Amino acid sequence: MTAKAYHVADAVPHRVDAIEPGEVPRDGARIATLGETITLSIEGLKDFFFASWRYDLIDLLVIAAAVEYCDLSIRRPAWGWARAFDMLVAVHEEEKWSTPPVRHALEEALAFLTGDRWSVSFTKRRNSVVKITPRRLDLNTPDKVIMPYSDGLDSRAVAAIVEEQEKGGLVRVRLGSKGVDSAKVPRKKRRFATVPFEVKLGKRQRVESSARSRGFKFAVITGIAAQLAPVDRIVVTESGQGALGPVLASSGQSYPDYRVHPAFTRRIEHLFLALTNKAPTYEYPRIWNTKGETLAMASALANPPTWHDTRSCWQDSRRVSFEGERRQCGVCAACMLRRMSIHSAGIDEPASRYIWEDLGAAEMEDGVVAGFSGMSPAFRDYGLAGILHLDHLAALSGSALHERTVRRVARETADALGIEMAEGERALTGLLERHRAEWLGFLSSLGSQSFVARVAMVSPWH
Repeated sequence: MTAKAYHVADAVPHRVDAIEPGEVPRDGARIATLGETITLSIEGLKDFFFASWRYDLIDLLVIAAAVEYCDLSIRRPAWGWARAFDMLVAVHEEEKWSTPPVRHALEEALAFLTGDRWSVSFTKRRNSVVKITPRRLDLNTPDKVIMPYSDGLDSRAVAAIVEEQEKGGLVRVRLGSKGVDSAKVPRKKRRFATVPFEVKLGKRQRVESSARSRGFKFAVITGIAAQLAPVDRIVVTESGQGALGPVLASSGQSYPDYRVHPAFTRRIEHLFLALTNKAPTYEYPRIWNTKGETLAMASALANPPTWHDTRSCWQDSRRVSFEGERRQCGVCAACMLRRMSIHSAGIDEPASRYIWEDLGAAEMEDGVVAGFSGMSPAFRDYGLAGILHLDHLAALSGSALHERTVRRVARETADALGIEMAEGERALTGLLERHRAEWLGFLSSLGSQSFVARVAMVSPWH
């Protein structure tokens, strides 16, 4: 699968100009004004540029923000997937960004990730970003590896495993909130704690929910952190279902989701090499393991992490609150994978963490916490999609019907990881077999009359 298969050659490009206030936009262009629509976070810049001020990396942050603006503000077509973008960005180092190797690497990474067609051009900034006063950091340990860190299950587990293996030197790069464990790190030692930019879009302007550009945003942020730390290694925390599942079991006619797949991060490596002559290496230590296996390994450590305050749910917290308490929905694809993996790893978790407390209920409506008034058709759709996604992945194991898909993803993943095709096939086949075993074990624990088991049994993949 390549992004080109989803591109429409004659699509009229959406013209977007990310330019400074007072600059004249191109005819017909939407304007993402720098300093207004796209803003750089002073706190975030202090967290990142604590040692050296790099205009090429500042420019890359602004480009990532402009990409996010394009992706979220322009709806995908009603029929099909691909959009075409003609994006102009004001940068400090116009000549560097306009060189064919840099520009082509950028456009290729964006096209592969989003399934859209991108043409990116640059103009010189009139006003440089004002340098911030670097934060003085008390760093007395050598950095070894960067880790994108969301404070979720995979992040907690893989951070604990890597810390044990490396004996220190792990640098966490925050991808969202600062996380509960950041309080343990003295302020003088905190780095990469805040996303360095913000794209300001009102609710009516934010019209596209597929948000594939998030993968570019987070890959760029971790790559910049690796440049500034400096380290050569970036560990991606996703286990097999998270990295490969969205590619193996894409929904409908949507373009496969490569946000945490090594084929995408290899393209990010090429971008950094073209831009800075120094590329980090993205590593995937848990890609051939299930999430349950990763949690079990972390739980067996001498000092295992805690899980009770992690969150996996895709739902907005306002939709899954009950009696003033923030919960998780318990039925979306992320929650279903979480609950199956926790079950497989033998971890106890109270049902009260979820709105859908009882997955063993015969009807979905009966599994919700008593007194919850937010039940809606959308919640039901999320639940059905979550069940079917995990069931579809399980059905790929040993399926002659899906053999071509599994082989394609195995080949693509093996190429990106630099291993032999046969090794990639064996590893992916084993992963799918173990996922199937975990899924069937989870269904068995819920009972054959549970709504989860009954939805799975009528799935077209069986």
